[in-house]
Amino acid sequence: MPIQKLQAFLDSHQTKYVVISHSVAYTAQGVAALTHISGKELAKTVIVKIDGVLAMAVLPAPLHIDLLQLRSAAGANRLALASEQEFRERFPDCETGAMPPFGNLYDMPVFADESLARDKEIAFNAGSHRELMRLTWDDFVRLVEPKTVRFAVGSGHSNAA
Repeated sequence: MPIQKLQAFLDSHQTKYVVISHSVAYTAQGVAALTHISGKELAKTVIVKIDGVLAMAVLPAPLHIDLLQLRSAAGANRLALASEQEFRERFPDCETGAMPPFGNLYDMPVFADESLARDKEIAFNAGSHRELMRLTWDDFVRLVEPKTVRFAVGSGHSNAA
């Protein structure tokens, strides 16, 4: 089961969390609807390539990545969305598209949009399309050490992805 690696990590760091099981959902907005969590409170993990290196971009479910803003915040020359083929093997314990935002468990840097810090908690896919996990934002920052920057925009932005 995909969630076991993450649970073992959180347990080893004495971190409180809640697991929410739900029917299969493949989109962040679908998960939000099923679990009665506001889409803006649900974080999605998008895999990007920053100067050829895989990284995680974590942002509220209804928003999109402004690639130019993230490239600038990362101090990169090139930034692009990664294809499933480019990252699938890095997450052998996860269903594709349901990776938790714990880049430290997968040897990847993590960029979190600053809007996520406005909530006391963060909820996210826990490695499958059937499980969601919630923990405090402070614990997430303590354990993952993401670079918190601004890169999320609404769906109407021209540089959105």
